[in-house]
Amino acid sequence: MPSPKAPQPPPSTLSTPELIPGLAGIPAAESSISFIDGQEGILAYRGHRIEVLAEHSTFEETTYLLWNACLPTQAELDAFKIELTAHYHLPDELLAALRALPAGGHPMAALQAMMPMLRMVSPVCNLKDPVSRHETSLRVLAAMPILIAAFERVRRGKEIIAPDPELSVAGNFLWCLNGEKPDAIEERILDCALVLHAEHTMNASTFACRVVASTETDAYTAVSGAVGTLFGPLHGGANERVLEQLEAIGGAENAQAWFQAQVAKKAKVMGMGHRVYKTKDPRARALQLLAKELFEARGTTELYATALELEKIAAEVFGARGIWPNVDFFSGIVYQKLGIPTDVFTPIFALARTAGWLAHWREQMRDNKLFRPGQIYTGVHDATWVPIEDR
Repeated sequence: MPSPKAPQPPPSTLSTPELIPGLAGIPAAESSISFIDGQEGILAYRGHRIEVLAEHSTFEETTYLLWNACLPTQAELDAFKIELTAHYHLPDELLAALRALPAGGHPMAALQAMMPMLRMVSPVCNLKDPVSRHETSLRVLAAMPILIAAFERVRRGKEIIAPDPELSVAGNFLWCLNGEKPDAIEERILDCALVLHAEHTMNASTFACRVVASTETDAYTAVSGAVGTLFGPLHGGANERVLEQLEAIGGAENAQAWFQAQVAKKAKVMGMGHRVYKTKDPRARALQLLAKELFEARGTTELYATALELEKIAAEVFGARGIWPNVDFFSGIVYQKLGIPTDVFTPIFALARTAGWLAHWREQMRDNKLFRPGQIYTGVHDATWVPIEDR
């Protein structure tokens, strides 16, 4: 049998398109939901600057803004809260499924697994009906804090706590997590953190949400895909890594030597730098103010002191290169001070970002186009088939 010719690429008839790794800077959709100017350090939801929303808004009001493209009146906000809290109580079969999950699993894996289960116990969503899409959005968002808190209690061998319809989303999460009504400072700080994390244009998890949504599937499936994407350490999982990093430094007095060693070996400093911002992340500025308020009211910690020292040292080296603290640098320190376990930090991020994911799902459904990007093929052409006995 003659030996087969090595496959050859065909003569080029078309110019090869340019590969943009990670689709950096490539528009994937038109959206009116949020805006970023990375050079100026601007983030706005529906035209409202994040600093203003962090100071004056609540998570529920911010969610209304993201979903409806306008700020609510008091009557509209009150009605929205009633709609949301009506879905706080989850079906018994859903909680039974949650109890059956492996207690040693990561809470993000549990959260992603529970979204399809929530779909199975919920009414079918009519994607063409705005009312049905809205009801589905409410069900998904309302379930998030309850599921996260319930799994944390189950894996600690504790009973699940029923939500309180009188509490906010932030307040209910802390109540269902700890079994104690949060005080005003705790509830407001977590609420503000949820506002800061609610939306951030076409990040990886939001893109994943829209890609899944473009197949004309429901919000449960789209959000499940987004949760899985957020889990990665290059996205939402970074806040856990920041806390681990601060603990590894071993105190503010060690920050200088630790930082110099990281720079010398060109290792990453978690919580520093952002794909978009070339100045300090505006969410980090707002969250740092919250951290200052919290630690002044409740007492400082070694990790907080280490974070402040590391930020000061890093600014002297990284500042000129446009590398500044991002939102992950301070969020974990704040959550730890609120008594939240480290591996629940990213689920809180997911809870907040669900408001933005659902805004994008709703927007995608209004004028849907299936995502089907191209690729640059780098393989061979016209390969010769060789029978298995001759290989």
